[in-house]
Amino acid sequence: MVYTMPEFLERRFNPQSRTILATISLISYVLTKVAVTVYAGGLVFQQVFGIDKLWGIDFFWIAAVGLVLITALYTIFGGMKSVLYTSVLQTPILLLGSLIILVLGLKELGGWEEMMRICSSAKVNEYGDTMVNLIRDNNDAQYPWLGALIGSAVIGFWYWCTDQFIVQRVLSGKNEKEARRGTIFGAYLKLLPVFLFLIPGMIAFALHQKLGSFLPMLPSGLPNSDAAFPTLVAKLLPAGIKGLIVCGILAALMSSLASLFNSSAALFTIDFYQRFKPKTDPKRLVKIGQAATVVIVILGILWIPVMRSIGDVLYLYLQDVQSVLAPGIAAAFLLGIVWKRASAQGGMWALLTGMIIGLTRLGAKIYYSNLGVEAGASENPSIFQQIFYDENWLFFCGWMLLLCLAVGFVVSMCTKAPDASKIQGLVFGTSTPEQRLATRHSWNAWDIVNSIIILGITVAFYIYFW
Repeated sequence: MVYTMPEFLERRFNPQSRTILATISLISYVLTKVAVTVYAGGLVFQQVFGIDKLWGIDFFWIAAVGLVLITALYTIFGGMKSVLYTSVLQTPILLLGSLIILVLGLKELGGWEEMMRICSSAKVNEYGDTMVNLIRDNNDAQYPWLGALIGSAVIGFWYWCTDQFIVQRVLSGKNEKEARRGTIFGAYLKLLPVFLFLIPGMIAFALHQKLGSFLPMLPSGLPNSDAAFPTLVAKLLPAGIKGLIVCGILAALMSSLASLFNSSAALFTIDFYQRFKPKTDPKRLVKIGQAATVVIVILGILWIPVMRSIGDVLYLYLQDVQSVLAPGIAAAFLLGIVWKRASAQGGMWALLTGMIIGLTRLGAKIYYSNLGVEAGASENPSIFQQIFYDENWLFFCGWMLLLCLAVGFVVSMCTKAPDASKIQGLVFGTSTPEQRLATRHSWNAWDIVNSIIILGITVAFYIYFW
């Protein structure tokens, strides 16, 4: 039985790989999941309630810390089961609220055609692309189409297939069939952010353009796109429905934080503490995990000012950080799952290479951003700046993956191959006849048909917003 993804890497490679992955995962929790979720919570409630200061303190921080404390209480007493139930309850509330915002927003704006007209007239680069184009010119500064194709695949593989924060839900399934069908159902839900985030964001932008003043402004004089959804909630919804949606948002944020609390506690206790003190009493392990989670959350909150100093839109910051953490992990798992010859040292060095390069890129991002240097705008940039700051984040992610795969391949070829008995059931082509039979019985035509439907809808979205 495997409980964490670092534990899988230890079985496939060695204990060092497990430690490196657990370290990267905990770093990612601090830099992305804690910081971004707490920041989003503080921003949402500040915009919805329209309060700048309370008791002389910035209401953003009161809301952010309050969110953490409330979540901590119900997670401690409810555990993973409370996280799953909260996720189930908040989903229909948010879907209903987003549908109401969609309808009221389009009504306020003047309809779908008006939204598309305004957004399609907003140029995003010098190559003719507008806000409605998901597929942009390959020279676009942020989302070149080839970079998006490569980078999103790398980040997606890491996040959905190897991140403990997500995979713990699959590992909690009763059997392979339930885990697979839960994943397919989750894929259907994942289609809905088009209506949860994309369309409401376009509505907010179009209303701002049409009315001249809809979104709150940043000190730079630009509209605050991070505040789009809470602004729609605050300005479009009637009081009763607004309260319901605020409760749904609170539940969603608490669910995300609670999942983080549980996964970080599991990572620290199982992948660090228990390995060195295997005879520790289970009750003490729970307390150790809670203490580790408190430290991670505090570090995440302390990181928020640094995150804000970078100046990126929240979504772009999140993807930028994930793009430097994902390649090394993706390379190690790909090598370990699809290549029998991948050695323990090869997997370990693929992970280590990704972590070193990724943290170097992140450090360069913070350094040059705080100096006010615009990426790609310097006349005589150093080689270091060109590689670790000016290079588009999506292309950098792809190059990182290739480098980590190459390092893993070369080191594997120069070191001893793993024993066949050790990797049985962990690599494609090594499962026993009994395991293959059990897997075959866990799926049928229902799984295939629904997977095809999901792919078809995804392709349709891209074609429409081409």
